[in-house]
Amino acid sequence: MFGDEFCNFSFWWLIPVVMMALCFFMMRRRKGSMMCGLGSHTKDSHRINPSDSAMDILDKKYAAGQIDEKEYEKKKIILTWDK
Repeated sequence: MFGDEFCNFSFWWLIPVVMMALCFFMMRRRKGSMMCGLGSHTKDSHRINPSDSAMDILDKKYAAGQIDEKEYEKKKIILTWDK
């Protein structure tokens, strides 16, 4: 039969189990980047929440490097103009 040429390998079911375990551990190690949402590489301190004020959002964007210092100062003046 089919298993005879592989020295009567009766533990054939181990191969898929080992492959699934490897895939699981590889996904956990990558922390879900591009996979299944198991985690994230970004820090929570830079995540923008709906409850954040405009100044908080501006601070987080500057801290994350999304805007430069000149743009940060310009927008900070606009946000604090009325206060």
